[in-house]
Amino acid sequence: MAALQSRAAALDPQDFAQNCANCHTIGGGRLTGPDLKDVSKRRSKDWILKFVADPKKMLEGGDPTVVELYKSYNNVLMPTVAGMTAARAEQLLGLIDEESRLEKSRFAGSQLINRPLLPSDVADGKALFLGRKPLKNGGPSCVSCHSVGGMSGLGGGFLGPDLTGVFARVGGEKALAAWMVSPVSPTMKPVYAARAMDPQDILPLVAFLKDAAQRGRPADSIARLAFLIIGLLGAAAMFVVFDSIWGGRLRSVRRSLVNKTILSEDHDG
Repeated sequence: MAALQSRAAALDPQDFAQNCANCHTIGGGRLTGPDLKDVSKRRSKDWILKFVADPKKMLEGGDPTVVELYKSYNNVLMPTVAGMTAARAEQLLGLIDEESRLEKSRFAGSQLINRPLLPSDVADGKALFLGRKPLKNGGPSCVSCHSVGGMSGLGGGFLGPDLTGVFARVGGEKALAAWMVSPVSPTMKPVYAARAMDPQDILPLVAFLKDAAQRGRPADSIARLAFLIIGLLGAAAMFVVFDSIWGGRLRSVRRSLVNKTILSEDHDG
């Protein structure tokens, strides 16, 4: 057993933790994606390495296994991991194989959701989502990029998707909590890399998003449009302010240069 743990540790478990554990367990059941325990016994090595390298290409190519997985997991496709190489994919597969042989893998799944979610959790989660209560590690609030149905006011941002139905889409409490531990989307990963969500923030956010899914009311498109219009008006106002501050100076400099040029030409003439 000790020898297996030593060999698995040599295969860089941090890579799996940061890029795979938010959607997969090894022996802990399905999350957003399937449980990877003994995956090498279910799929060929060549297929796994090809899929890890470019999931989207295989889906678009109509690979029947990928199409079936895509439908089985609520039309959620595994994102391509940034910087993935054949050698790195082989290392990850080697780690999964080693962990699969253990009695219990260190990646058997998060224990963040270890009690029933309460109405007070929903209220705390809403405060965190809206930024009324800061995230413990200083990350930006969810409303900066996302909206949720039933929100008052401007309804939230739209850089990211509407999260009203994300609870069901990713596969429930455990899967959503695992995603928040280490999000791998191209937008979220760099933002939260140095400001990972604290477990004490994750549970109430999961409770809030679960409540939003149960209410099933999509975000107000009018509120989202208002958010965009106000943002554009704000940008226009900033340009006006900058022009009033710097525009006059630039024009006076240009006028001075033009006058010098005219005087020089008159003198030469």
